[in-house]
Amino acid sequence: MDFGYPWWLSYGHTAVAVPALLLAWAGWRRGWSKWLLAPLCALALWAGAAQAVVLLVIRPDVVPPMPTASFLASGEGRVLDIGAGTGRSTIMLLRERPRARAVASDLFGDSFDHHFGHGGSPQERLMRNLRAAGVADRATVATADMRQLPFAAGEFDGVVSAFAMDHLNREGSAQAVREAARVLKPGGEFLLMLVYNEPWARFSYGPMISHGGYRGGPWWYGQLREAGFEVAESGTQPLTMWFWARRK
Repeated sequence: MDFGYPWWLSYGHTAVAVPALLLAWAGWRRGWSKWLLAPLCALALWAGAAQAVVLLVIRPDVVPPMPTASFLASGEGRVLDIGAGTGRSTIMLLRERPRARAVASDLFGDSFDHHFGHGGSPQERLMRNLRAAGVADRATVATADMRQLPFAAGEFDGVVSAFAMDHLNREGSAQAVREAARVLKPGGEFLLMLVYNEPWARFSYGPMISHGGYRGGPWWYGQLREAGFEVAESGTQPLTMWFWARRK
């Protein structure tokens, strides 16, 4: 499967580690001062360690595990994936809930191409990944703006949104959370996953991928409550903050 993320997200640290190491080696051979060699060696060491963290812990090119077993514990239902992108979250859902069906929605277009690269239409790339994962028979694809979803109120048993709503500004994020509540049946479940600078992410990326600025858990918790959700569980995992909530 190819999720189309930019090369620097997965392998950018190697592009730092190798030149720094080569320059340090060349400097050592030429007798440079230790005050020049020490920063180069430190940079190479950090970049190498960060690359290992990205590939072994954060793993952006791998389908993430569902952060809680509580979401859709019945294993079945009709679920909307808001901001499905190239399919990581849809595949996560359908693999772990084998009796569920999903509508994978996103605002496909130029911005989508810019974020996920090129190679056929956005919908085609998404469907290729769903077929490769063996879940395409339980998924449909829809073009939708998460701030104004083209679905009826109470249409879904569950909603998933992974690493999408935090791309919007505060107003847009709040609108998207309200729309998630609107399309859910009463008692329906919402699994919200957001990019979060937990320790692994801070070590590897610093502030580079702080989607939504520095909005933390209390801000998102407040938006969920205002939209009519009751938050039952929340937590963090590598690069991720998540909430499991029910519509009141």
